[in-house]
Amino acid sequence: MAESNECFNIGSTVSCKTCFHEELQGEVLAFDSHVKLLTLKSAASSGRTSLCDIRMVNLSYVSQVTVLKEAAASPLPSLPSLNLDKLNSRAKRNIDAKQRFIQAMQAGVTPDGQKLFLTICKTIEEVTWVGPSILVMNHVVINPPYLPENVREHKDSKEPNMKTLSYIRKIVDKFHKDQQNVSLNNGTSVASIVAEVQPVSQ
Repeated sequence: MAESNECFNIGSTVSCKTCFHEELQGEVLAFDSHVKLLTLKSAASSGRTSLCDIRMVNLSYVSQVTVLKEAAASPLPSLPSLNLDKLNSRAKRNIDAKQRFIQAMQAGVTPDGQKLFLTICKTIEEVTWVGPSILVMNHVVINPPYLPENVREHKDSKEPNMKTLSYIRKIVDKFHKDQQNVSLNNGTSVASIVAEVQPVSQ
């Protein structure tokens, strides 16, 4: 185990030998002496130069740590200031979205409705639940059973937007076609497996 009184400077290059005889090497990004946690950055294991690997090493499971290169004595760069109002606003939006999702689950939303909701969330940020219905960008509502013909303009929408309505219909239509293809593929594969294990009649 590494000595508890050791300290590692940000930017230093260190090598760690774990209790599993694995050697880790990298640049120190952070070190917390209270919990003996060392964060190392190294070249990406995928080989891509635009990426890097970040490892968090628990020094309680390290038998030896060697400083290969000490960081140059230079002041640490100042951290950018955080916009706390923006962060709090984002956290509140996420909490509200999760609560609406829970309410929808309690309202008995079908698995298809849940999957469609998540599919739309991948491309559009403003997606919420209004009871069992999906509200998109405050303009379009998708009512159960969540088919393309159930996509309608929201009654509280201040300005009609046929382009958005058409776009959401296409997403819903593609979602159902993809679901059908998955079902067909699964059905075909299961049928072929069953056919293979069926005994041949004499």
